[in-house]
Amino acid sequence: MNGKATTTRTRLDRGRGALGPALELVHTGRAPTRAVLTAELGVTRATAGAVAAELEALGLIRVDSRPAASAGSQGRPSHRLTVDENGPVALAAQVHADGFRAALVGLGGRVVATAPGCVTVSADPAQVLGAVVEAGARLLRESGRRCVGAGLAVPSAVAEPEGTALNPLHVAWPAGAPVRDIFAEQVRAAGIDGPAFTGNDVNLAALAEHRHGAGRGAQHLLCVATGHRGVGGALVLDGRLHSGSAGLALEVGHLTVNPEGRPCHCGSRGCLDVEADPLAFLTAAGRDPGPEVSLLQQARDLLRTRADDPGVRAATDELVDRLGLGLAGLVNILNPDRIILGGLHRELLAAAPERLRAVVADRSLWGRSGGVPILGCTLDHNSLAGAAELAWQPVLDDPLAALGRPAA
Repeated sequence: MNGKATTTRTRLDRGRGALGPALELVHTGRAPTRAVLTAELGVTRATAGAVAAELEALGLIRVDSRPAASAGSQGRPSHRLTVDENGPVALAAQVHADGFRAALVGLGGRVVATAPGCVTVSADPAQVLGAVVEAGARLLRESGRRCVGAGLAVPSAVAEPEGTALNPLHVAWPAGAPVRDIFAEQVRAAGIDGPAFTGNDVNLAALAEHRHGAGRGAQHLLCVATGHRGVGGALVLDGRLHSGSAGLALEVGHLTVNPEGRPCHCGSRGCLDVEADPLAFLTAAGRDPGPEVSLLQQARDLLRTRADDPGVRAATDELVDRLGLGLAGLVNILNPDRIILGGLHRELLAAAPERLRAVVADRSLWGRSGGVPILGCTLDHNSLAGAAELAWQPVLDDPLAALGRPAA
């Protein structure tokens, strides 16, 4: 090894602990240039350069070889840093009440390819997870990409540390199904490299939005969403999911927002889960759901195309009021600095933003808390992107341990 290479390796060895933080900064878009990376890491320019070079050698990022100064800037231009669009991917899978989907997701939360699955979910989790993993394996074979691991999003609280689906209320799986073990077994059987992880779909949507979407930059991010059925919530604190002592925190769907309301699957009445989901919207609007497309798509189509219909307008107001009441209670307890809404809730926010914000403000203890920003989620397939974040996390923690040192 020549003297220059030896010096570079020495700098890298000193900065090995910075590899993971550096990759996360590029992954989340917070270090677009080497100069920003140097400042964020608090290292010398030489060490930052060695760290960036090592991440590039691992096939994770690209370093612009010919930096250009931005308009109006002064001083020496800095090398731009981007994720490698041809680099490794994570296999992401999602199961919901109306089917499943597999995807390949690269660094930066980029969805590289997707494969929609069946429109019905059987009562056998092994059969369903086997099918979604096989769909993902086909995507991997077609792409020829290296896989760092796999992540699964499920419509249930996932108990820790067992990895069991505690309450899969909207799919016919048995309570306590060992979904993490089943998923890991299916991933291994398909010959897919890397570890396998499982999490609640709204938790994972919140994680993805915090890193790449509407939640970026928030310190205390509350996410509430309704997808195909039911309502879920998640809290991200300082970049980490708050999952509670056993993975069961933020089951916001079972906040009571209408004591005399609809019976809930949990045994109570008037829970947010049954008062502010797509079925509740269609019912309030006087529409009978059809089998052609998902309840979520039917509710979205109705809201987008018939917003001026008196029945649709009344249903919108009813669900906005129920949702606002639930959000106000959460604001009083959690004091978030941002709220993001997903699924049909994003559509309701767009349809009646002033009404929703007024309900939250009116029911909050302090005007300052009532004024918390409420935004719609911005990522397509955010639960899939969040499932991929689980698989990417070991690489973000220690790229060399996860992927191995490239040849010198």
